[in-house]
Amino acid sequence: MKKTQSRLMLYSRQTKQKSDARHGKVSKHPSNTFSSLNYIIAAAKKVTRIFGFFLSRQRKSSSKDGVFDDTNNNSQVSKLSYSSDSNTRSSRLKSSNSYGSSGSKSGQATTINFSIEDIQRATGNFSPANKIGEGGCGTVYKGKLRDGSVVAVKRAKRMNKYDKYLLLEFKNEILTLSKIEHLNLVKLFGFLEHEDERIIVVEYIGNGNLREHLDGKQGNGLELAERLDIAIDVAHALAYLHTYSDTPVIHRDIKASNILITEKLRAKVSDFGFARMLVEDPAASHISTQVKGTAGYLDPDYLRTYQLTEKSDVYSFGVLLVEMMTGRYPIEPKKPMKERVTIRWAMQSLKAGEAILVMDARLRRSPASNMAVEKVLKLAHECLAPTRQPRPSMKKCAEILWGIRKDFREKAFSTTSSASTSHHSSHYPTRDAKKSRKISFGMEDGDSYRFVSA
Repeated sequence: MKKTQSRLMLYSRQTKQKSDARHGKVSKHPSNTFSSLNYIIAAAKKVTRIFGFFLSRQRKSSSKDGVFDDTNNNSQVSKLSYSSDSNTRSSRLKSSNSYGSSGSKSGQATTINFSIEDIQRATGNFSPANKIGEGGCGTVYKGKLRDGSVVAVKRAKRMNKYDKYLLLEFKNEILTLSKIEHLNLVKLFGFLEHEDERIIVVEYIGNGNLREHLDGKQGNGLELAERLDIAIDVAHALAYLHTYSDTPVIHRDIKASNILITEKLRAKVSDFGFARMLVEDPAASHISTQVKGTAGYLDPDYLRTYQLTEKSDVYSFGVLLVEMMTGRYPIEPKKPMKERVTIRWAMQSLKAGEAILVMDARLRRSPASNMAVEKVLKLAHECLAPTRQPRPSMKKCAEILWGIRKDFREKAFSTTSSASTSHHSSHYPTRDAKKSRKISFGMEDGDSYRFVSA
C-alpha cells in the first residue's frame, strides 16, 4: 500500500513539473528546477529539429521553382565579375513582370568597380572614333569589356573645386542607378572615380534617342503603333520608379532626348543625374528642393512651390506625349506666336475638336490613327493639369495607353480585313503587326489586363 502511494505521489509530482514547465513555472527546489530545465531543453531541441526539417524542405522545393534560394541570391550580390551570360540575362527578363525588377529580388543592380586600365582598354583610350555623344556634363564613348559586352562609357568633364554640383550629379546618378533595375531603364554596369576622372559605365543602346527618331535623324521614322509602344515603355519605367522600386524615385528630367530607343524600337529611360529618392521623410508627401529640369518640360506647380512629387514626372510625361503625337519640340520659337508653346497649341486644338490638325505630318492618316491621337492628347491633357492633385498616376497612364493601343490595333485590323484593295491596307503600318505577342500585367486587386505588345 505504501509503495502504491509513493508511486502515485511521484507520478503526481512529475505531472505537476511538466505542467509548470509548459506554463513557464520553475520550482524553487533544486531537483525540481533541474528536472524542469531538462524538460524545457529537450522540448526546445525537438521543436528546432521539426522546424529545421520543414524549412529545409521548403527551401528545396522553392529553389526548384525559382522562388527561394539563399545561396544563389547571396552569390548574385557578392560576386562582382565581368561575366554577362546571355542565358542568365534572358531568364531574368522572362521571370520579371511589367513593373518588377529584372535583377535581384531587392531590385538593386549588381555593379562593378572598374579600374582606369579597364576603361582605357574598353574605349581605345577614349579614342575619338568611339565617341558617340557629347553634352554639358561630359562625353559618351562606346566601349567593349573583356567579356565582349558592349557598353556606353559616360566620362564626366574634369571638375575643379567650383564644380560641386556636377560632382553631386555624378554621385547621385550612381546611387540611383545602383538601387533600381527594370526592363525599361538603362542598366548600370559600374563606375570609376580615379583622381580627377569620374566615369559611369551603362548599358549601350545603339539606336539613338526618341528626339532623333521624331526628327527623322535616326531610322525610317516612327509609325503610330511604335510611338504607342514607346509611350507605354516610358510609363512602365516611371510607374516602377514611383511605386514599385524599393526606394521610390522621381526622375525629374523626363524628355525625348533622355528616352533611348533599342533596335526593336522599344524605349529605355536614361540620365538620372537630377533624380531624387524619397528617403528623407517617408511620411512627407513631397520634397522641398531646388528646381531642376529642362525648359518646356518643367511642372509649373513645382516651379511655383519648390515642392517635388512624383506628379512632376507625370507633367513631363504629358509634355512628352504631345511631343510624340505632334513631332514638335515643346518650344518652337520659329512658329507663329499661337503655336510656339506646343502643349498650349495642341490643347487648344483638342478643345476645339481639331486634334487631327496637330498630328505629326509623318504619321499616316486613318480612322484608327485619328482616333488614337485624339485619345492620347486627352490623356496628355490630364497629365498637364496646372496643379498636381488632379494628375493621374503613372500606373493609371499605362493602363489608359494600353487601352488606346488595343483599340487602335483592333480598329486598324478590322479596316484592313474588310478592305478589298491595297489602298485600304496601306492605312495600317504593318511593320510590327506580324510579330506581336501577348503579355500580362498584374493589378493590385488580382485581376490582369491582356494586351498585345510588339
